[in-house]
Amino acid sequence: MRNVRFWSILLFSFTVVLGNVVISAQTTGEGTPSQRLEVMRQKLETIRRSANSAVSALREEGDDAKTDRENPDSPTSRLRSIEREAASLQNQVNSLRGKLDRAEKYEMSEIDQLEVAVADLQTRAEIVQVETAADRANPDSAVGQPREIKKKKKFLGIFGGGGNDEYDELIGSVAPGRDKQLFINATREVRKRNYDVGRLLFQTIITTYPDSPYLPMAKLAVADSFYLEGSTSGLIQAIAAYKDWLTFFPTHPLSDRVVLKIAESEMRQIGLPDHDATRARRAEVTLKGLLANYPNSILKDEAEQRLSEVQNNLGTHNLLIANYYYTLSVDQKKGVGLKGAQSRYREIIDKYPNFGNMDEVLYKLAVTYMVEEETDQAARYFAQIVTDYPHSDYGERAKDQLELIGVQVPMPKPERMNVLPPESVSFFRNFRNQLFGIYPMTIDRNGVLMTRNFDKEKFELIDQVVENQGDIFSNQIPQSLTTVISQRQSTPPSVQPREGQVPRANDQEQ
Repeated sequence: MRNVRFWSILLFSFTVVLGNVVISAQTTGEGTPSQRLEVMRQKLETIRRSANSAVSALREEGDDAKTDRENPDSPTSRLRSIEREAASLQNQVNSLRGKLDRAEKYEMSEIDQLEVAVADLQTRAEIVQVETAADRANPDSAVGQPREIKKKKKFLGIFGGGGNDEYDELIGSVAPGRDKQLFINATREVRKRNYDVGRLLFQTIITTYPDSPYLPMAKLAVADSFYLEGSTSGLIQAIAAYKDWLTFFPTHPLSDRVVLKIAESEMRQIGLPDHDATRARRAEVTLKGLLANYPNSILKDEAEQRLSEVQNNLGTHNLLIANYYYTLSVDQKKGVGLKGAQSRYREIIDKYPNFGNMDEVLYKLAVTYMVEEETDQAARYFAQIVTDYPHSDYGERAKDQLELIGVQVPMPKPERMNVLPPESVSFFRNFRNQLFGIYPMTIDRNGVLMTRNFDKEKFELIDQVVENQGDIFSNQIPQSLTTVISQRQSTPPSVQPREGQVPRANDQEQ
């Protein structure tokens, strides 16, 4: 049995290392310097809290403090070392943040090096948590039994007041059945929008109970918590956490929903088309991957709709650049930019065939060929406007150009007669979008397991996970894009939770 436990811990330690290498590779350099520092701050805060709670549990179990200080390899010393290193890195993060706030000079390499150090510490901290779990174990589980809760000054010794040691005990000590209790309490905290606390409890399952049936869903719930929080730093970490989950569970029934959440995390960071298009390109790649790798997914329609919106953003981005060159070469006749305009217009035609303003693209591309006196090429694009976009504002001008060239004006295609120009955006809506940098997109703000606005009357996927003792089955997943399974049914008196049984995720009082 001990050998099985040893290999289990060794295997999990390896997966922790692998997972953090993946996350580090994905998050290094993500976002602005301020966003990157905020991501590091959150990670270090979680590391420090976990180590502090684990040390508290060891101390409560009677470890000799003097012996621990003298032995650097003792569980207490190793955890304290992690805690001190996290505090030191926090100081460095705060120092750099101060430089940013004061607009003082700093080197980007400082942030790069700090990210590497934080990723390395995160890996080592999780391994130490796993390897010291046995020293914090309490074979006599108190789950479901009344216990005295001690008062203390600050929650987890960090913030707040008038709280108790409930979560310190849950996080620090190890006991049979405690993984389920952690999962339920973590869910409750996330639903109350205490995201940091909820993540810490979910993370404790991952680092302390490597054999827990709740581990896969705990990892997914951590990603959900970042997505529901919705800050830029949270979305950056949501992407990394969802990708990490897919690395370990690529064939899980929820995997297509996780891919969609990765795309939507990118979409929530997409700005106006005249801004950087990196996020839009990543969302496009992710959505194309979802459609290619999950051809029978029930999310196909939603993925196609989002792909169309993302590609419209990318097409408009290219159109703005192309129009700049068009103005230089055609309108201002400066003799530069003609080839640049043509390459951007053609890229839109090739990459985004359903682009909403394709008639404008075709017309202006045709004009550039007229400037070069390549009338055959110009006539081809003018004719396409007439046949494919019969209601376009450019239609009459395209017909005039075809008559000028001496080419017969074609008839519109019958199947294209219902194609209407994009709806005009009202002045006030356009002003609002420009003011707040909003590009309208269809995005589901709920996570995979939990909804953004928790309703006690709803029974969600994460509630089903608790009822299943840790997982979700294919036939329990809704056949539509929703996190809610059903309306919650009242529990009959005959099936009330038995003494010692942990209630469902939202049965506990807030």
